[in-house]
Amino acid sequence: MSHAAQAKAQYNLNKLHKRLRRGVGQAISDFGMISEGDKVMVCLSGGKDSYTMLDILLNLQQAAPVNFSIIAVNLDQKQPGFPAEVLPNYLNGIGVDYRIVTEDTYSIVKEKVPEGKTTCSLCSRLRRGILYRTAKELGATKIALGHHRDDMLETLFLNMFYGGKLKSMPPKLISDNGEHIVIRPLAYCKEKDIEKYAQARQFPIIPCNLCGSQDGLQRQVIKDMLQDWDKRFPGRIETMFQAMQNVVPSHLADKNLFDFAAISKDSHNLVEGDTAFDPITVPTIPVGFTDDAETDLDNITDRHRQSELKQNELKIVQLG
Repeated sequence: MSHAAQAKAQYNLNKLHKRLRRGVGQAISDFGMISEGDKVMVCLSGGKDSYTMLDILLNLQQAAPVNFSIIAVNLDQKQPGFPAEVLPNYLNGIGVDYRIVTEDTYSIVKEKVPEGKTTCSLCSRLRRGILYRTAKELGATKIALGHHRDDMLETLFLNMFYGGKLKSMPPKLISDNGEHIVIRPLAYCKEKDIEKYAQARQFPIIPCNLCGSQDGLQRQVIKDMLQDWDKRFPGRIETMFQAMQNVVPSHLADKNLFDFAAISKDSHNLVEGDTAFDPITVPTIPVGFTDDAETDLDNITDRHRQSELKQNELKIVQLG
């Protein structure tokens, strides 16, 4: 690689790092994820998301306005061919406190789930219980998971399409056993940014062979749909995520969320007022549009123009 190419690659990496760092810092601030004296247990699977989360949190730790400690935890589920030395070597290399927890959940899942059936649900329950137990043993006050913006959107559509609920992944929650606070610091980060960052940083990625690689999963169908939208309609993903942060209960249909029965002519405080007969105003530029999305739009517009030019040239040739 030439000096100019190296300089450009480093510039792009720095820009990407700043964007991810800003997103994580904003999420931590917006949702009160980390407080003074917290011990954050970072769940490290060996995938791009958790590596990036750990890397950014370690960087933020150096300049954060509050003091907090980090311990990385990996659950070795004894999957055949799992490279058990990869994560210890990496974590020792960067000098991070860590613990490797070994539990043979793989055998349990294979024994309980019939061949060809999805293993994700049982695997997730087993893994969650072990991580909760580990957090208690370590005295961790927060459990950090590597789910990002795209995961949250995928979950929203999964619940709408298959579960009949308007529900996603929360950026912060209380664990189901009521003992832990779970945070998702990558909530504002795009998967494509994380993927580029992981490649540039050359993290030693460990593929998932137990659940994530199974074909035909409903989540993969949703992921493909969203990725297709992102390519064809720049800004749509950003706008949908913006919508998740701008919920108007009075303009949905959940009677448990909003007291429709109490509405009367004297009600003047409804959010956004009456839109029963008003046309829906659609912005020319999607809400939440980013510089990256604008660049994507320019690229797609250029491709459309090139396609139109080729079609016109073909028509001219045919007429000739």
